[in-house]
Amino acid sequence: MRLLLVVACALIDADGRVLIAQRPQGKELAGLWEFPGGKLDAGERPEQALIRELFEELGITVKEPCLAPLTFASHAYEAFHLLMPLFICRRWEGFVAAKEGQALKWVFAKNLRDYPMPPADAPLIPALIDLLG
Repeated sequence: MRLLLVVACALIDADGRVLIAQRPQGKELAGLWEFPGGKLDAGERPEQALIRELFEELGITVKEPCLAPLTFASHAYEAFHLLMPLFICRRWEGFVAAKEGQALKWVFAKNLRDYPMPPADAPLIPALIDLLG
């Protein structure tokens, strides 16, 4: 089974809310909510990929020292096994905007389970609830 490494970020605003994005129509798992991020390009480290993805998806600039690893998900899909480290970020430059047509929502960690998520994202929620209350 192929191993797919993707990286995700829990952006945390000044009110302690986490940003989630809804997968747009036409993409696999469309309509589900997820943490921003994506696949690593060849030769990229996870932090570099996350910085690139956050700029492409949300138009924000994140510096590597502002990314802190929190937890990870390991999930077997039918065609591949996904390994996804989750970083947290509380500081960035610019304003969060949906650059790829996705819906965005700021949500308190305790309410994240109210949003349907891909199987790999849901196990990340308890660590965020422990961190943010």
